[in-house]
Amino acid sequence: MKLIALTATSDAPVIAPDRNGNLRQTREPKPGELYASMYRQIDALMKWSSEAGMPTVRSVAEAGAPGAPVRGILAVEGCDFLEGRIDRVQEAYDRGLRSLQLVHYRVNELGDIQTEQPVHGGLTGFGKEVVRELNRLGIVVDVAHARFEVVKGVVDTTTQPIILSHSNIMETSSWARFISPEHARLVAGTDGVIGAMPIIFGRRSDDIPGYVHFVSRLVDAVGIDHVGIGTDMDGISGGAIFTSYSRWPNLAAALVDHGYRPDEAAKVLGGNAQRVFRKVAAGASSPG
Repeated sequence: MKLIALTATSDAPVIAPDRNGNLRQTREPKPGELYASMYRQIDALMKWSSEAGMPTVRSVAEAGAPGAPVRGILAVEGCDFLEGRIDRVQEAYDRGLRSLQLVHYRVNELGDIQTEQPVHGGLTGFGKEVVRELNRLGIVVDVAHARFEVVKGVVDTTTQPIILSHSNIMETSSWARFISPEHARLVAGTDGVIGAMPIIFGRRSDDIPGYVHFVSRLVDAVGIDHVGIGTDMDGISGGAIFTSYSRWPNLAAALVDHGYRPDEAAKVLGGNAQRVFRKVAAGASSPG
């Protein structure tokens, strides 16, 4: 393990579990509240990272060589902190953020989410403006939590690969956060990557071979070059399969045991994500 995403949650102050345990928006945010909260989280992540001897970096090219300290790269779930202001995308870049997930558990100014009824009918005009600005600056666009129609809007707008950082192909579970093969293929069509989410309903916890099954379902849908690992480590409570980065060697072994060649396992374990981050950074037309 050489690089992990340190991720703030933009809508955190206004979401909470409902009686069924589903995260929902509980109230409208106050002006500036989500902006301030997101940067408090980023500051806390950077402080924790520094104290742990894990430097934060602004490019995957700064990932350490084998034996070097693990690095952290800054990301945010939900662009709610923008509050409709496009200039805040440049500010996020200047503060070191290199991956922005457009939506989370609150329908915001950019588009609709998987876990609520549609409001906008897809990616909004502001959402398109944000995607173009992310492309210009070299920030990765993450479409996790976005409805199919929003992802289609992003695909029609972006000039760079995108990621869907954490989800699985829908099988027996009807959980709204899972996706169809067609949904996955939209992302892959940009030369992007879908991160397999380590949550399996109805199986024992810590079942890494069971997790590899979901990796393989994504590979079946989009091919080996478009699948990664979307740990969502602190975002999963019950049903988590992959619970610690110390299990990374076990996951590598499980992929090989399943029949993947070592070079294919390496793509899933980080090579594909690295390709996307490098390509997005290289495609920036005006990073300053």
